[in-house]
Amino acid sequence: MNYNIQKLNAISSAIYSQLTDHYRVDTNVENPDAILVRSASMHDMEIPASVQCIARAGAGTNNIPIDACSEKGICVFNTPGANANAVCEMVIAAMLLSCRNIIGGIEWEKTQKGLGDALEKTVEKGKSQFVGPELRGKTLGVIGLGAIGVLVSNAAVALGMNVIGYDPMISVDHAWKLSRSVRRENSLDALFSESDFLTIHVPLNDKTKGMIGTRALSLCKKGVRIMNFARGGLVDEAALINALGDERVACYVTDFGSDTLLSTEGVICIPHLGASTPESEENCAVMAAAQTRDYLESGIIRNSVNLPNVDLAPISKPRLVCIHSNIPNVLSSITSAVSAFGLNISDLVNRSRGNMAVSVLDLDTLPDNAGDSIIEKISSIEGMKRVRLLTA
Repeated sequence: MNYNIQKLNAISSAIYSQLTDHYRVDTNVENPDAILVRSASMHDMEIPASVQCIARAGAGTNNIPIDACSEKGICVFNTPGANANAVCEMVIAAMLLSCRNIIGGIEWEKTQKGLGDALEKTVEKGKSQFVGPELRGKTLGVIGLGAIGVLVSNAAVALGMNVIGYDPMISVDHAWKLSRSVRRENSLDALFSESDFLTIHVPLNDKTKGMIGTRALSLCKKGVRIMNFARGGLVDEAALINALGDERVACYVTDFGSDTLLSTEGVICIPHLGASTPESEENCAVMAAAQTRDYLESGIIRNSVNLPNVDLAPISKPRLVCIHSNIPNVLSSITSAVSAFGLNISDLVNRSRGNMAVSVLDLDTLPDNAGDSIIEKISSIEGMKRVRLLTA
């Protein structure tokens, strides 16, 4: 079977290691089966009815209308961890920029051009204004111990820092990868009060928006340095500017600048370079493409942000993939519908996540020309969002 993939941004050609000859990938395709996106906003986009899944080559998905996709039975993927090393390295660089005043020193030395042989003495005399503390021995508070947070924590430990981590939802996988030297803290208040440096690695949502606000900043150590390479909205700008003014915050480094922050003393705005490395872009592209291929061809779901993970064997028999509301009697209605056609179910997987669920049924056989009838019957079940019939 051939598939049409629409890309909304330029994306690494590494995708073709996963999307081979029977995939057509272009910016303009009719009736796309899937969409690959990086930063393009999809909130005002009319998503074609043919779209089965959307893969974001990156971690954040606030540019995608998740709720609307769920209602239409569209699976939305992201690529957690694919850009983690790139962001980790940038956070370490940001900590150094925040305390050593490297940027200020570089800009000052440029103004000394023309001094000739006197430059060396002038630099030695003037460099004291850019003195700053070392990282070793300082305490770093890490909010969010996902793929990036774990790498940042471990790197900071290797640099001789004391590291406190906070993440009540840390996965077993990430917990295993976290250095034993990292102290887990169950209270954000305690983390704020002990940290010389603070870095944030959580998604932006209704619960986390503005989490670094007036109260949080009032609990911080005087002179704390804050790194934000997650999302701009996690930090309340007005509260931050006040905290910079009274020196509660010594420096704020962010990948998400604003007109106000660009003119605020003590703020270093980086033009969203956290994941901008060739390696990161390739990793994200390959991961997004592989997830798209596995879902379209076999119904496998990995790293979806709106549907449960569904780990399946590659397709070998006719397979029904049903996306539906997580409500009573849906699964029994699906199996009854299949039985009404005289078909035997050889394997069945049912997974749920919040108010959404996925049921996958492998059938022993499929009578000729029965596919459309089965899809129509199952689609009429209450709560059903989308039904696909895949064949080997």
